[in-house]
Amino acid sequence: MDNANNSEMNTDCKYITRLEDNTFVLNTFNTTYAFRVMDNCKYLEHLYYGRKIHLNTADGLVEQHAFAPGNTIVYETGCDSFSLEDVCLEMSSLGKGDIREPFIEAVLSDGSTTLDFKFEKAAVVKGKKALKTLPSSYDENEEACQLIIDMVDDNNSINVSLLYSVFPSKDVIVRSTLVYNAGKEPLRITRIMSNHLDLNTSDYVFTRFSGAWAREMSRHDTLLNCGKIVNSSFTGTSSNRANPFVMLSKENTTEDHGECIGFNLIYSGNHYEAAEVNSFGKTRFVQGINPQNFEYLLLPEESFEAPEAVMSYAAGGFNSLSHNMHSFIRENIVRGSYKKKERPVLLNSWEAAYFDINKSGLVKLAKEGKSVGIELFVMDDGWFGDRNDDSHSLGDWEVNEKKLPGGLAGIANEIKKLGMDFGIWVEPEMISVQSELFKKHPEWVMDIPGKPHSEGRNQRILDLCNKEVQDFIIESMTKVFSSADISYVKWDMNRIISDYYSRTLSSDRQKEAGHRYVLGLYRCMDELTRRFPDILFEGCASGGNRFDLGILCYFPQIWASDNTDAICRTEIQTGYSYGYPQSVVAAHVSSIPNHQTLRKTPLDTRFNVAAFGVLGYECNLCDMKKEDKEAIAKQISLYKEWRSVLQFGSLYRNDTDDNQTQWTVVSEDKKRAVGLNLQKLVTPNWQYAQYIAKGLDEEALYSFYNNEIKINIKEFGDLINTVVPVHIRQDSFVHNVAAQFVKMDSAKEDHKMFGDALMYSGVKLKQGFSGTGYNGEVRYFQDFCSQLFLMECADTRM
Repeated sequence: MDNANNSEMNTDCKYITRLEDNTFVLNTFNTTYAFRVMDNCKYLEHLYYGRKIHLNTADGLVEQHAFAPGNTIVYETGCDSFSLEDVCLEMSSLGKGDIREPFIEAVLSDGSTTLDFKFEKAAVVKGKKALKTLPSSYDENEEACQLIIDMVDDNNSINVSLLYSVFPSKDVIVRSTLVYNAGKEPLRITRIMSNHLDLNTSDYVFTRFSGAWAREMSRHDTLLNCGKIVNSSFTGTSSNRANPFVMLSKENTTEDHGECIGFNLIYSGNHYEAAEVNSFGKTRFVQGINPQNFEYLLLPEESFEAPEAVMSYAAGGFNSLSHNMHSFIRENIVRGSYKKKERPVLLNSWEAAYFDINKSGLVKLAKEGKSVGIELFVMDDGWFGDRNDDSHSLGDWEVNEKKLPGGLAGIANEIKKLGMDFGIWVEPEMISVQSELFKKHPEWVMDIPGKPHSEGRNQRILDLCNKEVQDFIIESMTKVFSSADISYVKWDMNRIISDYYSRTLSSDRQKEAGHRYVLGLYRCMDELTRRFPDILFEGCASGGNRFDLGILCYFPQIWASDNTDAICRTEIQTGYSYGYPQSVVAAHVSSIPNHQTLRKTPLDTRFNVAAFGVLGYECNLCDMKKEDKEAIAKQISLYKEWRSVLQFGSLYRNDTDDNQTQWTVVSEDKKRAVGLNLQKLVTPNWQYAQYIAKGLDEEALYSFYNNEIKINIKEFGDLINTVVPVHIRQDSFVHNVAAQFVKMDSAKEDHKMFGDALMYSGVKLKQGFSGTGYNGEVRYFQDFCSQLFLMECADTRM
């Protein structure tokens, strides 16, 4: 039998078909992905990825070649009409003419590196199989299908399986790779990608989301015309430097128009994304484990699984692409009891107390939280061992009874009596040199014996390659989580890896340490979430240093950034929104001046931004002014009323300039929506503003109104002397007293408009303050100000 016809095709799966000319077609509701087995060399030629099209053959999609380009390598005698350097492929390797970014690299037993994979067989299975060693996507609705392509290098006895999982209603395709050593000699893998996409042209923009601590997810667009652009992490985590979510788009693509493709990786370690344009104008994109400092030794009959890679195409701009990704993450990545459950509004103790915590102070803070509507009180760092600063006691997970008489159960019971749930902070992967654990087990640390270690945040990393260390983490955390009525756990990781070294690995396998660390982490997370299925786990790594789909397979939400400044958070949350739904993004309201930027922003702006995520507060309510606490109580009440929309609705971004941000989030039934309009800096003598909604039902009639607030007269400075009969000095006793009793009304918006009018015409807002007068018809909209708009179908508004 011809290998090209050797396959097992499941006819129950209508979304994957194999045509008579050995073309494979993967369809979703709105997209088509196609490739074929090349007749001459049995390589896989990529044909198409884009809008859904009808195919009965590959006629017209196959690139035509008669003679290979000059100064190139032809694959073999009889295949001299082309070079693999000028063909769009599904996978690639070095040595046979393709000199672009390879999909796989390996060192063979004789030291050679040339690989040659040819198609052997294909199979289609109904459903979605889970990976054995890594977290992976899943399908509860039984709509997914999986195509398995087996490629074989007969010269070197290596098998590679290419797995394509189709999620039709999400317009998502998930790829992964399995390498099997079928030979009799060891095989050293030095690169293995999870995704590989070749495109015929180079008119694409490569979008990355990079940054650092406290400034995650800054969007950067680069036009691809020649050379290579790399987005990668070498921190041991997915990192705040370069998130694994990236995009390719046609030039001039906007939020609502144009073609774009999104990519992500279900992995929490060092990753690699590269977009390369070669000498013939073809674009290649690859994604997978970062090959830097990576090797994996495969003994005979052993296999290696690469992480799953996610991709989605959209023809309707970035918002459409985001909706594909958001829906996929909510339905096919996040799992457990909180998958579709509304998340509680929490109060975290960190910025109120830092390490200086005690039971009475925490209970006092919790009481203030209860008075404004907080549902979950979280005790952050400082509750264990001699943890009075960041240089002590990590690994010593015994409660400090001096700070917390009665232990965790005691403080938890006090919080529960107030009618709130209780949560704690842990950092299980870390160890302090000044700890009892380090004294007992210095060999558990990830460092190089006998050589100086480069420190990070006064702590070291436990060697999760070591199963004994994994067992310690699992059992010590089990003891903590079961010692009290704990409803929430914030799992932190506050440094990056410096020494990629494990005492459990031999010298020739040390380059496996980075990947094996991630596997050890996943084992710990998997076991603990199974043991405690009702705990709400939140991932954290110095904020967004490990914000990825791998973590979201275990924890339904992640702390997006340690930076709670509302203006910074607007940019950070906008960045996340391209690839991640707001239901997985934790966002807090904090005090001013902000602890990361010293910027002062209005309280309503801090809330308005944080509300477009999983809302929490991180401020000292005990020291807060009465009017601010009253405002917070109203904020929380409003959030609870609109929580289902804000956490699980469809988010839309408007195309705006750098000074303005507009978001809209719409309920699934399109009957309710919330909008945000925010500006960074005021423009003098500029009265006009417009809010444009998105995602509404065109024919529905909506009530559109704003969340009204009162304006402190002190915001107008000594301008009040233009309207009062006596002179009032700024910040004087009289000024402060007057400010307590006299508030200015904010401009009120109240309209009834059809959905199409709200989206295509927009709402022309009350005029902005321009220095010529102020009353209830003027919008107070100065530096860092924002407005929250509420939209309800007119027949549902109370």
